[in-house]
Amino acid sequence: MPASPVLWTLDERGVATVTLNRPEVNNAYDGALISGVLAALDELGKKPNLRVVVLRGNGKHFQAGADLKWINSIRPQSPGENEAASRATFEAVQRLNTLPIPTVALVQGGCFGGGTGVIAACDVVIAADNALFSITEVRWGLTAAIIIPQLCDAIGVRQVRRYALTGERFGAEEARRIGLVHDVVPLAELEAAGARVVEQLLANGPEAMAETKRLALESSFGGMSVDDAAYARLVHLHSLKRQSAEAAEGLASFAEKRVAKWGSGEA
Repeated sequence: MPASPVLWTLDERGVATVTLNRPEVNNAYDGALISGVLAALDELGKKPNLRVVVLRGNGKHFQAGADLKWINSIRPQSPGENEAASRATFEAVQRLNTLPIPTVALVQGGCFGGGTGVIAACDVVIAADNALFSITEVRWGLTAAIIIPQLCDAIGVRQVRRYALTGERFGAEEARRIGLVHDVVPLAELEAAGARVVEQLLANGPEAMAETKRLALESSFGGMSVDDAAYARLVHLHSLKRQSAEAAEGLASFAEKRVAKWGSGEA
């Protein structure tokens, strides 16, 4: 049987570790990985002793964004099926964002596209010094619509207007400078740095932390202040762009390893 795309454990302290487990494709997300994240959060939500969730990626890279083969398999489907895929992706990120317990992301290697939205939705982010980031969607004629609120919260509109428009890659120190990550440590020290943050969180009152997080989200752009109708619009725009001619050209350019022909009449 193939390995589960998402693994989780819960120790006696109430510390859960949720591991993205598609290392053969750099933990790129597809429908199964999204479902796996939601299922893990569902199961963990039933545990009365849950105190902290640590999110990590198996292998050399944390998360390489969307699996473009999966994207191409969805594109020919109906608008409703495309919207359902975008909605599930949004729900996974938003569930992390609003989880009433602290979340800690440990990032190594690549963290691209949707991966940047995932870490922006976590409370504490620690990056290894080999981490590399980019908000890549525009390179393939897509948009990052459903993670824009979390990214604006984490790095501010000004930085989103740069990095989500250029799609350029940036390293761990720049990610710390703009607020996407909190700390940068040597790769060999990533797990130990995460463990220190977990110990700090475990020393605090669970209910006090839950209320603090709720109040922070209430005053944020990417939290509870964006209402259901606004998020529904983001989901719709995200799925609609996936089925556009521009996305078809962008994804074809990736598959064919060539420069995209934007605005040439050939898209």
